Parts: sequence; C-alpha cells; structure tokens
Amino acid sequence: MTSPTIYPVRMYGDPILRRKAKAVSETAYHVPGFSEVTLPELARNMLESMYVAHGVGLAAPQIGLPLRMFVAAEYDDDLPEGTPLKARVLREFVMVNPQLEILDARLAAQYPDGCLSIPQIYEDGVRRERAVRITYHDELGTRHVLEADDYLARVLQHEYEHLDGKLFFDRLNYNFIERHRDYLSQLQREARYYLRNLKKRARTGNEF
Repeated sequence: MTSPTIYPVRMYGDPILRRKAKAVSETAYHVPGFSEVTLPELARNMLESMYVAHGVGLAAPQIGLPLRMFVAAEYDDDLPEGTPLKARVLREFVMVNPQLEILDARLAAQYPDGCLSIPQIYEDGVRRERAVRITYHDELGTRHVLEADDYLARVLQHEYEHLDGKLFFDRLNYNFIERHRDYLSQLQREARYYLRNLKKRARTGNEF
C-alpha cells in the first residue's frame, strides 16, 4: 500500500470555501495540484490530512474539491495527555453525499467551534442543534444512517455546512470578522498566494 498523500488545507479567503458543493458521482478524482485518485484513496488521504492538521473533521472543499463529501473522527478524550492523536481514534467516518436531519432543534453552545481553514481561532457561543441524523454512503458505496448528539452532532453539522459554502462564524450574532480582521486578512493573503502558485504549477505540469 502506498503512503497517503497529505493535502494542504485551503485557508479562509479561498473562493471554494463559499461555493455549494456538487454530488459525488465519479469513481476517481483529481485534487488540484495532485495526482488523480480513486474515491477510497481520496477518503484515506483526507483522513490522514485531517490527522496531520489535528482536526476532528475535514470537508472536500477544504482541499479544493467542490464535492459533497467529508471525513470525521470520534476521539477518546479519557486517554492520558500526550497520547498520539491517531491512537485516540474511536471511530472514523467517511461521508459521501450526506443528508442531514435535525432530531433535536434545541440550540446549545457548550462546546467551542473551530475550523482548519481558520486555524488558531476557537469561538464560544456558536449555537447548534443538539441532535441530528445523517444518512450517507461510505467510500465503498455502503449506505449508513447515524444518529448523533452533543459534540459529535456539532462536528457533523460543522462539516455538513462546509458543503453548502458556510463557515462556523455565520452562526454568530456578533462581528467576528471585525474582531479578527488582521488575522483574517493574513489568511486571505495566504489563500491568494497558494492559488497563484497552484496556477503556475498547472501551467508547467508540475504536481506537489
């Protein structure tokens, strides 16, 4: 088995983060700047990219693919501090063409929200529904139905919203952008630089 490919996470300011993703309908995909992979290979690469970034979820738009697909992991938080991230994994999820339903519409904000595309910022006060049901297919085409509440429900909602071009601070009722203006401007510059570099590589036929 070949080593997984680690994809860079697209930063805030990249237009793809605000696009509505399309359904997964093919068997092979080409992440911009990287070699074509099968759907199972893409899923494994996304999971490994998520672990490298120390995340709990990663949506396809965050690696440059406007597809309705995301990966996530449930971790064991009771293990000793310093336990490697992958050793804490209880369950991995690969969710292709997910459909999300709200089971408990009461809003809760007991967990902070963060995003790999806006690193280093964790916001309290992001109100999300308490319980959800999500129907999806895995990378092999098997259909699953998962019900989740509390923190896992929050993770699933966060990643699902990425597929509709939404970011977590869209749920906040105060001026997130104004408070973090300088940092967000820095991320936007990084996003533009990455996209320019990607275009140069495309013209020369070079891959990462």
